[in-house]
Amino acid sequence: MRSANYASALVCAMALAMACTTLAQNSPEAFVNAHNSARAAVGVGPVSWDPVVAAYAQIYANRHIGDCLLVHSGGPYGENLFWGSNANFTAADAVKTWVGEKQYYNYDRNSCTGNRYCGHYTQVVWRDSTAIGCARVRCDTGATFIICNYRPVGNIVGKRPY
Repeated sequence: MRSANYASALVCAMALAMACTTLAQNSPEAFVNAHNSARAAVGVGPVSWDPVVAAYAQIYANRHIGDCLLVHSGGPYGENLFWGSNANFTAADAVKTWVGEKQYYNYDRNSCTGNRYCGHYTQVVWRDSTAIGCARVRCDTGATFIICNYRPVGNIVGKRPY
């Protein structure tokens, strides 16, 4: 009986640890840290978490639980969207995907190269954006939808991100 209780307690502890790890991987700190790592790489100051911007992101993410469509909100903030075909994608995965566009950004020309898109990257490192709020939901399809909003908005035509 004692070993059964121990095994049961161990299973509960492992499940709790996995849940905490998943929550930590998608916490405000995880989003902020991933952004600030990319920003530091180009000498841009850090962003901080803004609960008002985060609430906006969460409301919008909740609207897409049923369809997981990558459609921009058209709201008052800068915005990056991420979609992944399973539920295991994290804050770091989304930011890494956006920052992966860095290879297509030509700083001297202040444009993307080779008909590639780099606007997610430039929003992540936009010097004037100092606050973020992000949300992650699992869609009914089992996919992951992640949104990050930025205040003030970035990607202003004619301005450099940094």
